[in-house]
Amino acid sequence: MSARKHRIYHRLQLAAHSMQKYADRRVAAVSDLTTTQGAVLSVLVNGEGSTQKEVAARLGLNESAMTPMIERLMRLGYVRRKRNEVDRRAWSLSATPSGRAVLGDIRAPFQHVNKLIDAELSPTQIKALASALDRLIGASSAELPPKNQ
Repeated sequence: MSARKHRIYHRLQLAAHSMQKYADRRVAAVSDLTTTQGAVLSVLVNGEGSTQKEVAARLGLNESAMTPMIERLMRLGYVRRKRNEVDRRAWSLSATPSGRAVLGDIRAPFQHVNKLIDAELSPTQIKALASALDRLIGASSAELPPKNQ
């Protein structure tokens, strides 16, 4: 059976969109964040990125989407920024105490999302799905050769 016959790409899109909406509704019920904004805060709290560019790369987001998102998180009092000491063109970001607190508030909704996955898939299926998704991410992230070649 082929990926085309089973419309795997389409199903992946539907599953990702559906899960995103499900998680966003759960997060919105307890906070003023979206799941993506929560992911930005998590990256900052865990020290996985300090500049907008690093955070965007870590999360696979467009840099252009980061500026309005960071501005909103700043207005909410969850993120602060200052000029990067190494590259004065860049902003260094950090989560505020309020940002750390709201990140704690959204743990339960994410636990609920993971419980949904655990209820629908066996541990063996979860392991196989994680492995397959990692392979697809790796394969689709490969550099394309220049068009002239």
